[in-house]
Amino acid sequence: MLASSSPRRLALLAQIGITPAAIIAPDVDETPTHAEPPRIYAQRMARTKADAVAVPGRFVLAADTVVAVGRRILPKAATEHEARFCVDLLSGRRHHVLTAVVLTAPDGRRAERLSDSVVAFSRLTEPQKRAWLALGEWDGKAGGYAINGVAAVFVRFLSGSFSGVVGLPLFETAQMLRGFGWPIP
Repeated sequence: MLASSSPRRLALLAQIGITPAAIIAPDVDETPTHAEPPRIYAQRMARTKADAVAVPGRFVLAADTVVAVGRRILPKAATEHEARFCVDLLSGRRHHVLTAVVLTAPDGRRAERLSDSVVAFSRLTEPQKRAWLALGEWDGKAGGYAINGVAAVFVRFLSGSFSGVVGLPLFETAQMLRGFGWPIP
């Protein structure tokens, strides 16, 4: 079972031959606590999502992706104003993309991993920012961008997991699945 409504996570699982038996979007409060560090927040959210849809006797996979500049957690852009804030902050800078993954096995065992990738955007001109925002790819995306979308043309550096930046680090996910006996290459 996948505890996410993200089409990107579903596509990434399909890439490694996994089709979830069920997809449930957990209804959880995603508000960071006061002064909560990005790493702790991502891990807490992944655990909360896994717990929200837990079904005894079934695999449950949950993940949460956070884009952070220093200790600042960028929003999942819901408005063009929020997306503009993100693109202005990310332009010409490095930032971290943290994706926490929680896997619960049918017997109740739990594994957790955190993927920490560093991404750097080129310095964007004002016309580039306006054109990017006009596309609307920012809608609902952590940090207001999707690295597997048009934003890819602005990424000048990536260190870490590309699939983790998209929303599900496949290396770490596959390791956890294998560890719990899932037949995966």
